[in-house]
Amino acid sequence: MRYYNLGDRSSWVDFSTAVIQGIAPDKTLYFPQYIPSFSQEVIDSLPHYNDHEIASLIIEQFVGDCLDELTVDQIAYKTLTFDFPLVPLETNLFCLELFNGPTLAFKDVGARFMAHTLSKLTNSRLNKKITVLAATSGDTGSAVASGFYNVENIDVVILYPKGKVSSIQKAQMTSLGGNIKTLEIEGTFDNCQEFVKRSFVDIEIKERLALTSANSINIARWLPQVIYYFIAYKQLPLSKHPIVCSVPSGNFGNLCAGILAMKMGLPIDHFIASCNINNSVINYLNTGEYQPIIPSKQTISNAMDVGDPSNFVRIKELYSIYGDSHKVFQQLKRDLSGYWYDDHQTRGAIQELYHQYRYIADPHGAVGYLGLKQFLNQYSFTTHFRGIFLETAHPIKFREVVEKEIDTQIPMPIRLSRTLSNRNNSSTSISSFDQLKDYLMSRY
Repeated sequence: MRYYNLGDRSSWVDFSTAVIQGIAPDKTLYFPQYIPSFSQEVIDSLPHYNDHEIASLIIEQFVGDCLDELTVDQIAYKTLTFDFPLVPLETNLFCLELFNGPTLAFKDVGARFMAHTLSKLTNSRLNKKITVLAATSGDTGSAVASGFYNVENIDVVILYPKGKVSSIQKAQMTSLGGNIKTLEIEGTFDNCQEFVKRSFVDIEIKERLALTSANSINIARWLPQVIYYFIAYKQLPLSKHPIVCSVPSGNFGNLCAGILAMKMGLPIDHFIASCNINNSVINYLNTGEYQPIIPSKQTISNAMDVGDPSNFVRIKELYSIYGDSHKVFQQLKRDLSGYWYDDHQTRGAIQELYHQYRYIADPHGAVGYLGLKQFLNQYSFTTHFRGIFLETAHPIKFREVVEKEIDTQIPMPIRLSRTLSNRNNSSTSISSFDQLKDYLMSRY
C-alpha cells in the first residue's frame, strides 16, 4: 500500500512518510492507492472476531511493510481500551455510542491510534523530536492531548478558536501541561485549520521543525475510524433489511471513513451527512456546486462548526473512478443524502430523544438523529431500513445545553471530574499566522 497526494497523483509515498508528513508538500491530502476489499466470507465471520482482531485486520490493509504484524496488534490493543455499544432505541433504530474513551469523544480512536503509530514510526525513522500541530473545533484537541500526553519524542501544539469550545473541552485541552501546549486563536476553526496548513508549507518552519498534523487530514487520524463501523455491524441483529447510517458531520473525516468501510465491503447501504447550519456540503448535494462557508457559523454543536471541511475532497476521491465531476456527483448521490438543522431543531431533538426513549444525547448526536429521522420519514414507506445514528460525544461535555432541555442533571463521569479539578489550565492567545510562526520558531 502506498499513498498519493490529491494535488499530484503521480507522487507516491509509503504509509510511514504519509503519517510523519501529515499533509503533502503541495498542501493537499494523502489518499491510499487502492481500496482494500473484504470477501463476503470475512464479512459474515465478523461476529466471531473480537474488537482488537477486527482493528488489526483493517489496519494491516493500509500499513504496507512499514509496521509488522506484531506491532499492528500492539497498536490495536493500545488504541481500543473501551467499547462501542450499539444501543437499540426501537426494533430497527440504533445509536452507536463512540464516547467511551478517555476524553468522552469518538476522536479518541484516531488520536490514540495515531499517537502509538507515530511513536513506533519515529523511533525507527527519525532522530529528532516531532511536533504535532492540530486545529480543533472542540473534541479533536482534547482527544489529541490525551492520546499524545507524555509520548516520548513528541510535542503537541493545539489551536482552538477563542470562545467557541465548551468549558469542558477547553479544560481537557489545557489542563495536562508537559508536552501539550495550547494556543487560543482569535477567529474560527477554519482560521485554526488554515494556520496549520500554512505551517506545513512554510519553508522556515519546515527547516526548523519536524512537523506533522493530528487532524483527520492525517491518514493516521482518518483511517482508524473505519474500525468502529465494522464493530457496529457485528453487533446488529440478523436481518435482511438494508442499513442506513447517519453521521454528524463537521470536517467530514468520520463520514469519509464510513464510506470507505462500505467500499471495503461492509454492507451499509446508504449514508446520511447530518450537519448544522454550516451546510456547504449539503448545498453541494442539492446543487452539484461546492461553495465553502467562510467564516463558519457558531452553533451548540460546535465540533461541527466547519465551513470548508477538509475531508470532503477525500469523499469525492472515493468516487473519482466514475469519471468527470458530473458522474462523481451522480454516483455520490446514490450513496449519500444530506440534511442540515439549526440550534432550535437540535434542542428539540435532544428533548425528543429523552422524552420518547429516555436517551440523553449531546447536540451532535441529536443532529445525527434528526438526519436519520428525516431520511426514514422520506423513504421508509418503500423500504424497511435498519437505521443507525452516531453519538460522537458524551452529553456531559455539553451539559449547559443538554440539562436545560431535559431538566435533568447528567451524572459526572469520574475521569472527567478529575480533569475539571485540575487548576493548572493555561493557554497562549494569538491572532495571526505570523504570531503562530514566531511561537513555533522560538519555542522549538
